[in-house]
Amino acid sequence: MTFALAMPRKFYLTYALIAANILVYVYTSVVGGDFIVTADEPILMFGQVNLFVFQGAYWQLFTAMFVHANIVHIASNMFFLLIFGLRAEDLFKAKEYLLIYLLSGLAGNILSLLFGPYAAPSVGASGAIFGVFGACTIYIRRAIGQPITSALIYAFFFFFISSFVPGVNFLAHLGGLAAGLLIGYALATRRRAQIRHEFTYTYPKQNWS
Repeated sequence: MTFALAMPRKFYLTYALIAANILVYVYTSVVGGDFIVTADEPILMFGQVNLFVFQGAYWQLFTAMFVHANIVHIASNMFFLLIFGLRAEDLFKAKEYLLIYLLSGLAGNILSLLFGPYAAPSVGASGAIFGVFGACTIYIRRAIGQPITSALIYAFFFFFISSFVPGVNFLAHLGGLAAGLLIGYALATRRRAQIRHEFTYTYPKQNWS
């Protein structure tokens, strides 16, 4: 007799994203020779340095969202990714969730490229995570037909209390949050438009004499 073990399908993507970030951190730690603080060499190569991006290192706009400065940085980011990511997997399809994550991270990095420091490196998944958070927050309100004002207030309140601290790239946070809000709103609007209610009326039989 053969038994098939059914594995739950949810939350695979969140764990995969966390694993990808951790693997990159392990790699940069091995290359730099320090597991507590990421060395300058891998940060300058894979983090985002606007000067280098303008000179042709366009890959940094993508790789920077998987690089972290130190063990505390990645631990805190992965904690919030776990919280918001599990929620996102309840709300979105896997492709939608991945799209939100990557486009939000990219939007944050592009905003940082346009208005951020010219030579200071920027690393971290915060922009992508803010995008996932924003998409979840506004999607829930919009999908049930409620005003989105409270969702926006909550999202930007969380942004302000977590972004304006020393060493934090608030531009990456802002770009990621804005992208997530827009994508979440668009997905919720599309879902509502696809909903069709069908009513079936059953008339009682009439006895005619």
